[in-house]
Amino acid sequence: MSTTPPPQALTDRPTATEHPAEVGALGWFRALGPRGRRAFAGAFGGYALDSYDYFTLPLSMVALAAYFGLDSGQTGLFTTVTLLASGIGGALAGVLADRAGRVRALMITVITYAIFTVACGFAPTFESLLVFRALQGLGFGGEWAVGAILVAEYASSKHRGRTLGAIQSSWAVGWALAAIVYTLVFSIFDADTAWRVMFWTGALPALLVVWMRRQVQDAPEAIAVREKSAGKGSFTAIFKPDLLRTTIFAGLLSAGVQGGYYTLATWVPTYLKSDRGLSVVGTGGYLTFLISGAFLGYLTGGYLTDRLGRRRNIWLFALLSAVCIVAYGNLPSGADTWLLVLGFPLGFCMSAIFSGFGSYLSELYPTAVRGSGQGFTYNAGRAVGAVFPTTVGFLADSWGVGGALVFGAIGYGIAALALLGLPETRGKELA
Repeated sequence: MSTTPPPQALTDRPTATEHPAEVGALGWFRALGPRGRRAFAGAFGGYALDSYDYFTLPLSMVALAAYFGLDSGQTGLFTTVTLLASGIGGALAGVLADRAGRVRALMITVITYAIFTVACGFAPTFESLLVFRALQGLGFGGEWAVGAILVAEYASSKHRGRTLGAIQSSWAVGWALAAIVYTLVFSIFDADTAWRVMFWTGALPALLVVWMRRQVQDAPEAIAVREKSAGKGSFTAIFKPDLLRTTIFAGLLSAGVQGGYYTLATWVPTYLKSDRGLSVVGTGGYLTFLISGAFLGYLTGGYLTDRLGRRRNIWLFALLSAVCIVAYGNLPSGADTWLLVLGFPLGFCMSAIFSGFGSYLSELYPTAVRGSGQGFTYNAGRAVGAVFPTTVGFLADSWGVGGALVFGAIGYGIAALALLGLPETRGKELA
């Protein structure tokens, strides 16, 4: 008699019947089991440090522009190149996750973005920095998709939304860490040195990889299903007739949400310093409200995506995010108190919409091509969304950064429309 457990119940993923402690505020975490909790820690840490390495650029943007003599369009190009490269890296990481395993692919992406973030600190010219940032994007693009799949395959269908929402919240943790380090570094060093120091601190993720190599494993049942499946790790498979519609609309959904998000993530620090005239410490203070809202938004959105469903959660926060962008970018001069207050709901809404992504994209694809499907759609969307920050950069010269930020609201409109072509997946088992 075979001892292989049925596909519907992933190994080391307890059911509510087996573990009554699964209920309660932290029931989703206890339900992961020991291996699942280690996978959660690895994915959480990887994504937090991914965020940290990403935000070294937007926070240093003003200093970089002054050092290299760049205009707004050129500084926006940094983000676009990063996101375009991340689209390629993320898609390839998805295929690697299906062929070599989730954990191995996760470690490779973390090492890649760490090495090239440090290299950015040694860049002698604008062009070399652009190349290093593109190479950093190759690793940056793959981490989230691979980590989300790793944890999704341990999580129960009942709790998958809030589990992946908690993983998403690590982005705010990394963002907060970057803001703290930015405030310290730019207060200690002159601007021409400080931006380099910021990039050098990007070596931190290497420590995580050492721990992950010993402690984290793929979900055993997911391994068994992948090994028995034909055509795993294939871009061709996600464009076959049965998955083509899903791939197209999931890519559009991702493009819209990320276009709006990266518009804000890239340009808000510059907006606060250039248009609103805030100091380094003042900018850090205003970002505290934005980041605090983002952290709670990830957690709340994860809860709501399990309660309302994946599609309703995204629709709700697409609308609210668009409204908040328009309000934030059009506050009159002198209304800095409102700028501070509005930062919280802006961060909350633009992050809550992301909470359902990890579970939703994982549930849209079968196990054998889950990495390929999620890696491609999320990162193809990121690559398309990369056009938004550069567009804002060019518009900023005539509209001002605040006025140009409104362009990001268009992305959330695209996301809302894309949902019309996708099914609801709440409660779906992964196997």
